[in-house]
Amino acid sequence: MNIAIVGTGYVGLVSGTCFADTGVNVTCVDVDANKIERLKQGEVPIYEPGLDELVKKNVAAGRLKFTTDLASILDDVEIVFSAVGTPPDEDGSADLKYVLQVARTIGQNLNHYVVVVTKSTVPVGTAQKVYHAINEELQKRGVKVEFDVASNPEFLKEGSAVKDFMSPDRVVVGVESEHAKKVLSRLYKPFMMNNFRVIFMDIPSAEMTKYAANSMLATRISFMNDIANLCERVGADVNMVRAGIGSDTRIGRKFLYAGCGYGGSCFPKDVKALIKTADQNGYSMEVLKAVERVNEKQKSVLFEKLQKAYHGESLKGKTIAMWGLSFKPETDDMRESTALVMIKMLLDAGCTVRVYDPVAMDECKRRIGDAVIYCRDMYDAVLDADAMLLLTEWKEFRLPTWKVIKKAMKHPLVIDGRNIFDIEELEENGFEYHCIGK
Repeated sequence: MNIAIVGTGYVGLVSGTCFADTGVNVTCVDVDANKIERLKQGEVPIYEPGLDELVKKNVAAGRLKFTTDLASILDDVEIVFSAVGTPPDEDGSADLKYVLQVARTIGQNLNHYVVVVTKSTVPVGTAQKVYHAINEELQKRGVKVEFDVASNPEFLKEGSAVKDFMSPDRVVVGVESEHAKKVLSRLYKPFMMNNFRVIFMDIPSAEMTKYAANSMLATRISFMNDIANLCERVGADVNMVRAGIGSDTRIGRKFLYAGCGYGGSCFPKDVKALIKTADQNGYSMEVLKAVERVNEKQKSVLFEKLQKAYHGESLKGKTIAMWGLSFKPETDDMRESTALVMIKMLLDAGCTVRVYDPVAMDECKRRIGDAVIYCRDMYDAVLDADAMLLLTEWKEFRLPTWKVIKKAMKHPLVIDGRNIFDIEELEENGFEYHCIGK
């Protein structure tokens, strides 16, 4: 089976590589000629555990190819996945210009039946726009070529995307014809053979499912952060509360961790887009608007705790260490990360900021240049620091040698934004310790 995937960002590259690993012949397409050339050489532009090896393996096997020219391969494929970016517009809605550019290119060059599948996260109704864009171009050419559109939203988690793709808890596919269903069933047959769930539904429901899933997870995070902030005021422990409510099978344990706010490429963008979609349809998503407000406020909670620890005195001239820059572990993604908010607040307050992250240092430098001091490791970061803030729960941060850190720091103050440290251990070692929800 031959397919094309347009867009070699996070979703497109992972999806294309994993499809190739199941035996499909995949051509990944991107307008960025430099990126395509790097990929041809086996150089993967994103950090994702296991992806490098999988790309090299399937390129070597001849199942994974890269090009900048979608038109040149259209005659050879049965399915075209659109996995281009849908960045938030100024009003919070998803910007569909790249999605529609792909659709127009397909319409300008299509000569035989294909299924055009939207893989990007797009608002409900996008499939119709894609269909009309392709059809308009076919009409301009004066030709009639049959095609179908479909929706196949991704549910990959950064840091475990390869595993998620290969062992999905579900695959959601929106179709409106039996022919399209048959073609996509053939593509996903290896997954069905392993008893993974492939759920077929109508296209609008598939488009909505992606937004609803991410918005529900974001809601759980903001809810727990709200509960954590109240716990601090009434003397409760959010970790015990989480254990208590998570044992209820109707609630479950996942995504109930309090912290210093969610970020990344999905949750903030998708919550905004769903709010905007509702507004455009005469409905107000009051719960999601509150979720967004809580999360934005939560990103400054560590700064507030730092100010409180210094009894409101000026932080000007203080040296602050930060452990973690990416929005979550196992990725270098800093989009909408709490670290960016914290760095700005600390710099505006006149602090010197020393940072360390296992993989996101280059990404941070690309974003903010030399505004902070980039350190060799987590111990270097705390040198002469007046406080250390933990923002990302990387595994290597979980069991540090506190005696070494105490000697290195100017003031033994630790503010834990992910609740990963043991309060008794820190207090035994002479630290002042603050976390979320205690």
